[in-house]
Amino acid sequence: MNALAAQSARRPIQELSDELVSQIAAGEVVERPASVVRELVDNALDAGGTQIVVRLLAGGVRQIVVEDDGCGIVAAELPLALKRHATSKIASLDDLEAVRTMGFRGEALAAIGSVATLSLTSRSGDAAHAFTIDARSGELQPAARPVGTTVEVRELFFNTPGRRKFLKTDATEFAHALEAVRRHALARPDVSFAVWHDGRLVAQWRAATAEVRWRDVLGDEFIDHALRLAGHGAGLALRGLACTPHAARARADAQYVYVNGRFVRDRLIAHAVRSAYEDVLHGSRQPAYALFIDVDPRRVDINVHPTKIEVRFRDGRELHQAVRRAIENALASPRAAAVASPTAAGTSDAQKVDPARAGMPPDPLLARAYGQQQLGLGERAVLSVREPPAAWRAALVDATGAHAQAGHASAQPLHAVADDDWPLGRALAQLGGAYVLAENRQGLVIVDMHAAHERIVYERLKASLGASSLVEAQPLLIPATFTATAQELATAQAHAQTLARIGLELSPLSATTLAVRSCPAALAGTDVVALARSVLAELAQYEGSAVLQRAQDELLATMACHGAVRANRALSLAEMNALLRDMERCERADQCNHGRPTWRQVSMKELDGLFLRGR
Repeated sequence: MNALAAQSARRPIQELSDELVSQIAAGEVVERPASVVRELVDNALDAGGTQIVVRLLAGGVRQIVVEDDGCGIVAAELPLALKRHATSKIASLDDLEAVRTMGFRGEALAAIGSVATLSLTSRSGDAAHAFTIDARSGELQPAARPVGTTVEVRELFFNTPGRRKFLKTDATEFAHALEAVRRHALARPDVSFAVWHDGRLVAQWRAATAEVRWRDVLGDEFIDHALRLAGHGAGLALRGLACTPHAARARADAQYVYVNGRFVRDRLIAHAVRSAYEDVLHGSRQPAYALFIDVDPRRVDINVHPTKIEVRFRDGRELHQAVRRAIENALASPRAAAVASPTAAGTSDAQKVDPARAGMPPDPLLARAYGQQQLGLGERAVLSVREPPAAWRAALVDATGAHAQAGHASAQPLHAVADDDWPLGRALAQLGGAYVLAENRQGLVIVDMHAAHERIVYERLKASLGASSLVEAQPLLIPATFTATAQELATAQAHAQTLARIGLELSPLSATTLAVRSCPAALAGTDVVALARSVLAELAQYEGSAVLQRAQDELLATMACHGAVRANRALSLAEMNALLRDMERCERADQCNHGRPTWRQVSMKELDGLFLRGR
């Protein structure tokens, strides 16, 4: 009781000391040595530096030195540069609302100086020599160095031992500091960067083109699997790289997003990327990408967090759609042509899909190769989903080749095209009732026939259905009720029309309870409460269009899975070849709707290695 009484005893209100205020502020800006490196490199870039050198001792805990060849600081302004909220980058609210520099708060040097020993040496272009200033004593002395600035930070957190003990090993802290420089190097190919650790040069990136810098920073494996992307929206432009699903990783450690040259982490952008990869990634695999977004500075608020790693967009929905569209377009082109051609690489013309053909039903000649048996598949698919609307039924029948004339599977030859011109080659045989074996220029192609056909049917269903059709609802005999939050109640009321379009009917039973009265017909039997809550959460955060599209795609994927050719179904050579030709034209044909690969290439070199040929 005495301890509780002591805690509840009234304490007088008093003003904190400047030193304590600075140390509290430093806690928001300086988390570890990497935070210092990031802030100092930001300043070096804002000063116009084209050659930046970072020197570290003991992972940056003992010493951090950042040198640049920028414009420098005049001697009279050096003491001011070390004060809190002193900066040359903004002077008014208008400047704050349209920040174009990496830094702008004027906190970095003051915050670092409050938890470490800091000295600043700089020479401006018109000065005869440099000057150095010690942050603690404020003593200003002449020094020697070329035009530019050097910031030296020693013994980080020496006066706050409680924070220093939370630092990791020197190797871990160095890895974080190196990553901070890599992020800058990726966005600024026009600037040279060098990183030294314990007296050794460990990384260097010379000024180069964007393509060369991307390969130098991200590595050959990333670039070899990367697709170029570009997009535009109201007041924004997007460019960058998105890796194919084959290059997906277990961890999200190869995801880079830049807004006006600043590395950021943003949930809206991350959601847009994940949505674009949604039906081509398997399980919890993480995509790899590097996005560079240029936005009108007045349409983005970077004054959200002291570390400046979070931003807020004025028109988040427009950005979300632009990012998703750009990545979807990049992923749409099949990989077959690039792999089959020994000279093709990246996103060459060989990868491009004819927009007039992509996602459309196959040519009549190819469709005949499926024959009457494929019509039976279409009929079974319709029966396996609870009586879909007529538009869906027609789309599924059309997608699975039911429009082809019966009885021509063996009589009608395929296109008169040379085998060598087919990226996935010509069919040889069927293996185990599940795989199609084919031969192309590179060697052997192995196709999972169900997964491949599932993607083909799915893409045609999406093209046939369109974005404006309604999803059929299944009324529930007994409504499912759940306790809803105030936000869920408000979202259900505000987006009732959108919910109805995807087959969900939610109505309030009380001030704290929602009832689910219908769900999408194809998803009947699932946990409708979990489904409703998930949809409401997405509606609240990402508006209606993405949720509606996702719900429609999920239903179409269910139908496509039932409509695709099944394992142990014997296919003729004509049917196998027709499947290969449709794969070559179909968007996203490299993965099925669940993200599994649809085909693999085994090169002649790999085959020779299996049999020790040439050894």
